[in-house]
Amino acid sequence: MKSICVFCGSAPGTNPVYAATARDLGRALAARSLALVYGGGRVGLMGEVATAALAAGGRVVGVIPHSLALKEVAQEDCTELIVVNTMHERKALMADRADAFVALPGGFGTCDELFEILTWGQLGIHKKPVAVLNVAGFFTPLLSWLDHVVAEGLLRPKHRELLLVADTVPDLLAQLTAWAPPEPTTKWVQPGER
Repeated sequence: MKSICVFCGSAPGTNPVYAATARDLGRALAARSLALVYGGGRVGLMGEVATAALAAGGRVVGVIPHSLALKEVAQEDCTELIVVNTMHERKALMADRADAFVALPGGFGTCDELFEILTWGQLGIHKKPVAVLNVAGFFTPLLSWLDHVVAEGLLRPKHRELLLVADTVPDLLAQLTAWAPPEPTTKWVQPGER
């Protein structure tokens, strides 16, 4: 594993522990020589994780659509800042550049990115670990909903297991490092057919 994509909010949220954890994650990635791949903004939790990784000497790859570069105030001092045309290009490029995926607290965009990358894993488009960092129980209601979806027969238990859950940065990195791809699945698409 050489790079981790982090999905997170462009707002800081109301709980200061979200920003503190984003900074902890940024520093931990740098300490392990793991590149941060993220949405390219310098505001909110996105800015916290990137700024901390850069300050700790880490490699940071930001990917941001042109239309958002000014609105989200792009992190101009990224090791590599890639400006793309669309949100679809952004997500595809982040997926291609990362060896693992982590969601921190965030809103619609974070959930969109998390569920798209989980769906790609379910379909066999990629074989990379996906995790949430359950900061202060932020994702607990979402995890309960996923369990409900399994109970309702709309998600197979083996696919529910694709989402790793960690409460701390050290536990998160340990789980990502130890992760092994599940048995091959016969699905409707192959890698490269997204």
